[in-house]
Amino acid sequence: MRAFLAVACLGWLAVNGAAAQVGSFTDITKAVGVDFRHVNGHSGRKYFIEPLGSGVALLDYDGDGDLDLYAVNGAALPGAEYATPARNALYRNDGGRFVDVTDAAGVGDTAYGLGCAVADYDGDGHVDLYVTNYGPNVLYRNLGDGTFEDVARAAGVADDALSASCAFLDADGDGLLDLYVVNYVQFDPATNPVCTHGDVIAYCTPKALAGASDRLYRSRGDGTFEDVTEASGVYLPDSKGLGVTTGDLDNDGDTDIFVACDTTPDLLYRNDGAGKYEERGLFAAVAISREAMAYGGMGVASADFDGDGWLDIAVTNFQDQTNFMHRNMGGVYFQDVSFEAGIGAASLPMLGWGVDFADFDNDGRLDLFVANGHLDDNVQAYDPLGEYAQPDSLFIAQPDGSFRAFDDPAITTPRPSRGAAAGDIDEDGDIDLVVTTLGGPLVVLRNDMRVRHWLTLSLVGKAPNVGALGARVRLTANGVTQTRETHGGSGYLSHSDARLHFGLGAASSVGQVEITWPDGTKQTLGPTPVDRTLVVAQP
Repeated sequence: MRAFLAVACLGWLAVNGAAAQVGSFTDITKAVGVDFRHVNGHSGRKYFIEPLGSGVALLDYDGDGDLDLYAVNGAALPGAEYATPARNALYRNDGGRFVDVTDAAGVGDTAYGLGCAVADYDGDGHVDLYVTNYGPNVLYRNLGDGTFEDVARAAGVADDALSASCAFLDADGDGLLDLYVVNYVQFDPATNPVCTHGDVIAYCTPKALAGASDRLYRSRGDGTFEDVTEASGVYLPDSKGLGVTTGDLDNDGDTDIFVACDTTPDLLYRNDGAGKYEERGLFAAVAISREAMAYGGMGVASADFDGDGWLDIAVTNFQDQTNFMHRNMGGVYFQDVSFEAGIGAASLPMLGWGVDFADFDNDGRLDLFVANGHLDDNVQAYDPLGEYAQPDSLFIAQPDGSFRAFDDPAITTPRPSRGAAAGDIDEDGDIDLVVTTLGGPLVVLRNDMRVRHWLTLSLVGKAPNVGALGARVRLTANGVTQTRETHGGSGYLSHSDARLHFGLGAASSVGQVEITWPDGTKQTLGPTPVDRTLVVAQP
C-alpha cells in the first residue's frame, strides 16, 4: 500500500524547467576578504588524486555566534613546485568580513588535504576540526583561546590512507562522539596508472586501483579513540568511498551511516543500537542504479525533503549518470525518484560532487544544491560535448513536490566545482553558499532571494555531546511540520553549518517545536517568535 501511495504522490512531479525567480545570489568572495586558492599538484602527469579537489567547513570556532570558514588545500605532487607551500586556511568572521587567522590559530596544515568535519569531540564547549589527507590525517583540538593543537597521533586517529569525507557521530549511544573516516583507494604516485581515451591521456577511473576500507573510531572518553572498524561491521576492503552522511534513517533512535562510493556499490550501514552495523544497501535499494550498475558516487546528503518524517538521501554521480534522489519508504527500503522529482535529466550532462539540502528561499520546503565540474581539463580532446567547467545546480522545491532549476548567474557560472557548505554567513536569515573549485578560488555566494520568515535553532546538548549530534527537531508552523536532524558531516569533503534552519514562508509564528535529544529525552517549546536564532539548551 505504501509503495502505491508513493507512486501516486509522485504523479504531481513536474518536468524539469527553470524555476520562477525569487531573487538571486551574489558572489561576494573578494568583498568579504576571502582570497583562498586551491592547488591540486597538477604537473601534467595525471596523478589519480589530482581531480578530487577539497572541502570547506562553516563553523563557529571562536564561539562568538557567527560562522567562520575553514578551507582545505592540496599540495605539490612529484613534478609540481610552488614558490610557497600550499596550506589550509582559517578565516574568522569579523562582522561580515573574513580575516585570515591561519597562523595565529595554528591550523595551516601543508599536507595534501581533501576533507574536513567539525564537532566538539571532547565536550569542552569548543568545536574541534578533523582534516583528511593523502597521508596522515589531522585532528585539531580547539584550546578555547583561538588556537588549536594537532592531537591526531595521540588520539589514535592519524589514518595515513587516502582519506576523503569524514563525519562525527555517536555510533554506540554512549554520549561520546565517535569518528567515521571514508577511505577511497590505495594510491602511490610511484605506481600511478596511465589511462587513455583513444590516444588522449586522461585520469584513470577507480577501477584501475584497489579499494580501501573505511575506518570507525570509537571514543574512549579520555580524548583517545579505538579503531573498531572490524568489530563494528564496517570493514570492507574493496569499497571505494568518497562521501558520507549520518542520520537515523530508520527512525529507531540510533545513527545510521550512508557512504557514496565511486564505481562500487553505495553502502547503507544500519545501526543495531549498540554500535554494530549491518550493510543493507542492496536490500534497501540504494546500492546501485535502476540499471543495476554501480555508479560513480561522489557526495551524499540526507534530509526529509518530502516532509513525511523520514530522512531521504541525495547522491551525486558521474557525468552521464543521473544523480540519485532516494525517497525513504519507511526505513526498510528506498525508491529512486530522481527523474520523477525533476533532477534526473538535468543531472545527466553534469559531473556532481558537493551536495546539500537547505531551504534557500525560506518557503518551508527543502531545496537541493549540487556542485558540478569535470575531472579532465582536456575533456574536449576526447569528448567534444564535454565541459571541464560546469554550471552548479540549485533545484528549488515547488508546491507540487517537484524541483525546478534556479537560473542565476552566480550559481550557473561554469566552474570546476568540488566541495560545498551551506550556512547563514551574514546572519540575515537565509542560507548562503561556499563552494571550492579545483585548482582555483574558493567562492562565497550570498543569498539575496526574496525575504520570508525563518527560525534557526542552535542546540546545546549535555556534555560530552555538547553539539547535540543526533538530535531531531520537529517544528510546526501554520499546520505544516518540518523535520531536521543534527549531523557531524555530510556532502562531499565538507561540513555545513551545524545549526538547524527552518524556512517558514508567510508564517509569522511557530506553533510548536519538539526536540528529541540524543539521549532520547524530549523537550517541547510552545509558540515561538520567528526571524531569529534561538539557542536551546538541553534541560
